[in-house]
Amino acid sequence: MSAEPRPRYAYLGPEGTFAEVAARSLEVEGGVELVPADTVADAVAAVREGAVAGAVVPFENSVEGSVSVTLDELSGGSPLHIAREILVPVRLLLLGRPGTALGDVRAVASHPHATAQCRHWLRAHLPAARIISTSSTAEAAAGVAAGRDGIDAAVGSAGAARRYGLSELAADIGDHRQAVTRFVLLVPPGPAAEPTGSDRTTLVTFIREDHPGALLELLTEFAVRGVNLTRIESRPTGHGLGRYCFSIDCEGHIRDARVGDALAALHRFCEEVRFCGSYPRAEGETSPSRPGTGDADFQESAGWLERVRQGRE
Repeated sequence: MSAEPRPRYAYLGPEGTFAEVAARSLEVEGGVELVPADTVADAVAAVREGAVAGAVVPFENSVEGSVSVTLDELSGGSPLHIAREILVPVRLLLLGRPGTALGDVRAVASHPHATAQCRHWLRAHLPAARIISTSSTAEAAAGVAAGRDGIDAAVGSAGAARRYGLSELAADIGDHRQAVTRFVLLVPPGPAAEPTGSDRTTLVTFIREDHPGALLELLTEFAVRGVNLTRIESRPTGHGLGRYCFSIDCEGHIRDARVGDALAALHRFCEEVRFCGSYPRAEGETSPSRPGTGDADFQESAGWLERVRQGRE
């Protein structure tokens, strides 16, 4: 009997990125095949085209906030669901070719989120250095190793240093030592997995028409059902100035009555509600429902309403 083929996951490459660290944490029995992609858009396209089973891409950083290209991929194009989230601590190093001294550095390259996370260190130690943006921290490290574009150093990881044969010019250069990046595994839509009791739901809402209180109406649907939001931010829809959608994370699972009821209410008055998945929270924290908002409370109230309609109350 032939062995089952290993699942293929794309990730934001090249080799040596924090995304690869996140992707390798998803290895299951028998392993997975990891495929580096040049950009987040390329990784997502590979899922939509059926070339891979999923893509691991950055979603949010504890210092710099959400990754806009990932939010935009979820709000447009054919739907995708988040199946997992992975938290990766971000320890940033300044990397250079062997023999390079800190005083030799005139240009530093990295992903914009990485250089932003160590802006104070760079200003203090390399105030005259040019900052060059790349698609990933590993791409910057590869550029240093190849001597491309006059890049003297890269902000990256220890894994990138090993992969590209670079030396550590300075360690722990991040301005926030507890920085964490949240990565997500994007997969084609499918039935929601069973709730774990420690879940998160992601969605994108498009308000039908702009009017005073429109955002308040949206938020109220969550508040009155005791659904806690862990993230909400606006993104332009691309259909004119002032037209925005809202990317939202909330505690709970779509199979939870309070969450499902809130999404159904939004569906009634929003132009579109795009469900982007319910999945286990990486930190494993549980959020007990407030009194009157548990599944049993919804079932009891529905039973009461039916009895009233039948004249039995």
